[in-house]
Amino acid sequence: MVKPWALLYLIRDASSLRASGNLGDFAIRKADALGAKASPAVEAQLGEVAGYHPPIDLTELSKLPLNSFGRIYAQHMLDNQLQPFNISPNLSEVALRNTFALRYAVTHDIFHVLLGFDTSYAGEMGVLAFAVAQGYSPQQKLALRIASWLYPLLAPGQRSQITAARTLGTHLGQQAKMLLAFPFEDHWAMPIADLRIRLALPASSINADGQL
Repeated sequence: MVKPWALLYLIRDASSLRASGNLGDFAIRKADALGAKASPAVEAQLGEVAGYHPPIDLTELSKLPLNSFGRIYAQHMLDNQLQPFNISPNLSEVALRNTFALRYAVTHDIFHVLLGFDTSYAGEMGVLAFAVAQGYSPQQKLALRIASWLYPLLAPGQRSQITAARTLGTHLGQQAKMLLAFPFEDHWAMPIADLRIRLALPASSINADGQL
C-alpha cells in the first residue's frame, strides 16, 4: 500500500538524500513509501539478510583480483558512473522492517553483473524479468507489463534485444537460486564464475563484454 505522507517526505528530502552520498537511503525510502513488499514465500527466506547492508567501497573492491566478483562489480559501477546504494545508520529501522526494499535496492547493480545484463533498456528488462521469475514481489509483475510496453517505445532500436532480454531473464530467474537472500557482500573475493555456479547461473556472462 502506498504511504502518502512517506512519499511527500521523500519528495521533500530527495535533494539532500542524493547529495549525502548514501544513495541507498533514497532508494529504500522510495520503495517503502510506494509499499513495495516481497511475496510471503520470498519474505520467509530473507531472515538471514534482514538489516544486512555493509558499506560497499569501490576503491577497495578495485584492488581485488581481476576475475573476482568484487573487482568486476567495481569496474561495472565505475564504467557506468554509478555509486553503490549504501544505507546510512538512521535508515536501520526501515531496513529491518522492509528487508525486500533494502536488499532489492542494494543488490540491483549486483544482479546486472551476475546476470550479464548491461544498463540499457534491454538490460533493465532482463533484470526485471529475472526478479519477476524469482517471484520477489507482486508489484513487479505490473512493472514488467508496463516496461514491456514502454521500453520498446523509448528505445525502438532495441526492440529485439528487449524481447530477448525478457526471455533470457525469465529463464535465468526460473533456474537460479534465490539471489535476493544471498549475502553477496561476504563473497567479493570469490571468482565470479565460481559464484555464478554456486547460485545456479551460467558460469560465464552473456558474452565477454557482459553486453546483450
